[in-house]
Amino acid sequence: MLMNKGEIKMNEEQTPKKPVYYYYGIALIVLLLLNIIIVPFFEEQKIEKVDYGTFLKMIENGEIDQVNLTEKKISFTTDKDAETVYETGRVEDPNIVDRLYQADVEFTQEIPTETSPFWNFFLFWILPIIILIVIGLFFQRNLQKRASGNVMTFGKSKARVYVAEESSTTFDDVAGQDEAKEALKEIVDFLHNPKKYEDIGAKLPKGALLVGPPGTGKTLIARAVAGEAKVPFFTISGSEFVEMFVGMGAARVRDLFKQAQEKAPCIIFIDELDALGKKRGSAVTPSNEEREQTLNQLLTEMDGFDSSKGVVILAATNRPEVLDKALLRAGRFDRRIPLELPDIKGREAILKVHARKIKTASDVDLHKIARATAGASGADLANIINEAALRAIRMKRKEVTQEDLEEAIETAIAGFQRKNAVISKEERKVISYHEMGHALVGAMLEGASSVHKITIIPRTSGALGYTMQIDEEGEKVLYSKEDLLNKITTLTAGRAAEEIVFNVITTGARNDIEQATKIARSMVTQYGMGSFGMMGLETIVNPYLDGDTALNCSQDSSATVDKEVQMIIQSCYEKAKRILEENIDQLHELSKYLLEKETITGEEFMELLRQKEQEV
Repeated sequence: MLMNKGEIKMNEEQTPKKPVYYYYGIALIVLLLLNIIIVPFFEEQKIEKVDYGTFLKMIENGEIDQVNLTEKKISFTTDKDAETVYETGRVEDPNIVDRLYQADVEFTQEIPTETSPFWNFFLFWILPIIILIVIGLFFQRNLQKRASGNVMTFGKSKARVYVAEESSTTFDDVAGQDEAKEALKEIVDFLHNPKKYEDIGAKLPKGALLVGPPGTGKTLIARAVAGEAKVPFFTISGSEFVEMFVGMGAARVRDLFKQAQEKAPCIIFIDELDALGKKRGSAVTPSNEEREQTLNQLLTEMDGFDSSKGVVILAATNRPEVLDKALLRAGRFDRRIPLELPDIKGREAILKVHARKIKTASDVDLHKIARATAGASGADLANIINEAALRAIRMKRKEVTQEDLEEAIETAIAGFQRKNAVISKEERKVISYHEMGHALVGAMLEGASSVHKITIIPRTSGALGYTMQIDEEGEKVLYSKEDLLNKITTLTAGRAAEEIVFNVITTGARNDIEQATKIARSMVTQYGMGSFGMMGLETIVNPYLDGDTALNCSQDSSATVDKEVQMIIQSCYEKAKRILEENIDQLHELSKYLLEKETITGEEFMELLRQKEQEV
């Protein structure tokens, strides 16, 4: 249950807390009872006092086992009850030692040093009280620190501030996002030369929203803006505003903008804005009073501050579709700057930026690496460079080679090699035909991507082998219906080779089936390449994340879509089988070669294929 400040104060007045001395008093009483009642009680249970005559009589009867003589008392135990200690006073008896010798009783004589009453009082009273007080004060101080710390920081912003000297990132560190850099250079210019804009009456946009898939450099380019402008940089995640206590998120927003105005000119960067700025009152997003209050406060602060003072707000998200419309209107986040996945030129530029930090061989061709990494983000490319450097170290080399980079790509795609994986000879043969089926059909189809590499070495991702294809003419932006059908045909060729040669079908085509189904469904529901024509049956829910789609059609139409998708895949599958049956000799020879070598390059494959065609 959430309570506001008034309710908390009222409850505190109704049930006042007792002072700490109250609890000290209770502990002191408990200690007193222990020392006066309980401790003596247990001691009395152990010692039994007798007179001196009884002691002498017990000696004569041979009942005594051991005796301990001191100046004032005699302690002894009996044969019958060894756990009970008997005590008697010491009497002037010069024959006591002779009596013990005659009775054959073991005895010792000690001169004990008695503890002074002061030390007894100190050990049993003062010391426990001191220990109790010290422990109490320790816990009290810790609780006070936690309570005061939490109270004092509830309304404080959690933003991390980087001063101009710490913001070393510049636009030179950002590659592959030229359009985004051009859009942000205007902000940097305004922070450097505000008078140029004031003279003409222009106002800088209050906010810019960076949108794009994860890993495209949204946070990096925001830091680069601060580094180029040489101004303080406030960075905070959207989730850090949201608290369990009502009003704390709004207080943090107010504190953030207050700090920013004090240090103006500066840049505020809110990462993962969707955690804070989701649509209000949406059926998809349940209502959250605290989050909505925080969002309202953000909207108010953006309306309230003057952008001419040099406070610029940057935000990043990969889910712009869930943001509240009030955030995106003019006067708040005026600009929407997309950061898309880099093209081949952008990937090469990113690779060069990260390659500056490592030692590379002179024959390294980053253009080839860029061609082989279609669909990779900036973060993926940075990871590939790092993986290549780590591999070079494992191979005991002092520089990164082309082989290291290519292996790093395969590691990023399919995981590490499982060279010690136990696979039977027959299964390896099936895998070899499966992968060669992909490669052979891909080479026979006109306009298909060229084969770059074929391997049957298992990977940690679960792949038992794979065939890598690369577009020789560069990346395509538009795909024709024929291009997509060729992709599906190539994907189904592995299963087709298994069925033709071994007359069996295996589980190795799972990923191929998944990709083929996805392409065929998109052809029917999104691209207008099916019987429905130019009728959109699906919408992409999260274009920058997983690309999930939602159907916008009736159940009857959905059933028709399923049938049509099945027909497309089956047609491509039959086409793949025909191609392989027409080139069965090449399939046998190439599969045998792949089984022997385990890995062959695209150049080797094409050379062998041309030789076989000439022989035929």
